[in-house]
Amino acid sequence: SGVPVIVLVPKDALDCYVLTIQAFNYAEEFRCPVFIASNKEIGMTKESFDLATVTLPPLVERTLYTGDQYLPFEADPDKAPPFLPIGGKTLVRQTSSTHGPDGFITIDPQTIAANQQRLRNKLHAARERISLYEENILPDTDTLVISYGITSRAVEDAASALAEKGKPVSTLSLKTLYPVPEQVILAAAANFKRVVVIEMNLGQYVNEIKRILSGKKIDFYGQMDGVLIPPAKIMEVIKNG
Repeated sequence: SGVPVIVLVPKDALDCYVLTIQAFNYAEEFRCPVFIASNKEIGMTKESFDLATVTLPPLVERTLYTGDQYLPFEADPDKAPPFLPIGGKTLVRQTSSTHGPDGFITIDPQTIAANQQRLRNKLHAARERISLYEENILPDTDTLVISYGITSRAVEDAASALAEKGKPVSTLSLKTLYPVPEQVILAAAANFKRVVVIEMNLGQYVNEIKRILSGKKIDFYGQMDGVLIPPAKIMEVIKNG
C-alpha cells in the first residue's frame, strides 16, 4: 500500500531477545506488523547471555477504547486507533480492504487518502523514538563505518583490529532499518569526511544512506555469495576504499 513498516534487525542472540520485546511493543502501540530481519547465521549460532545483566524495555499494553460510540479505525491523524476486544457487546469490524473509520469498505478517494496518510504519519511522528542503534564514535577519527545485522559483528572485530594498529574508525550499527532512522544517521555522520557502508547484499540499504548524506563521500562494500563478510575484508575496504 506504500505506507511505511517497522523493520528491526538483530546482530546476535541478545538482540533477537530484546528486539522481539520491542517488536511486540511497537505492534501494540502502532497496530501494524513489525518485522525482525534476522538470518540463519544467528539462528544456527549457539551463544548465551546473562539476562540478569540486561536492561529490558518495559512492556507496552495496548490502548483500549473506553467510550460508547466505537469506530474501529477512528484515530487522531498521527496515532493508531484504540483496541476493542472482539467478542463483546459491540460489533468490531476488521478488513484489509480500503475502508473508512467505521470499518466499511470504501472507494472514496479522500477517505482512502486520509487513512493512508494517517498510517504514514503514525510511524513518522515516532521515527526518532523507535530508531534503535549502537554507536562507537571515537575522537580524532575521520571514517564512520555503518552496518546492520550480523555484519555489525564483523565490523566491530575489524574496528578493534584497526584500533590496535593505531588506525581507529568509528562505527554505527543500525537496529531499526525502517522507518529509515534519518536523524540518527545525520547526527552520527555529521563530523566525518568519509562514510563506509558494509552490508551483506548488493546494495539494498546504501542508497538510503546516500540519499540522507548526499554531501558525504560514501564507499560501499556488499557481498551476496552465501559467505559472511570477514573482518579482514572489511579492514581492506576501509583501508583501500
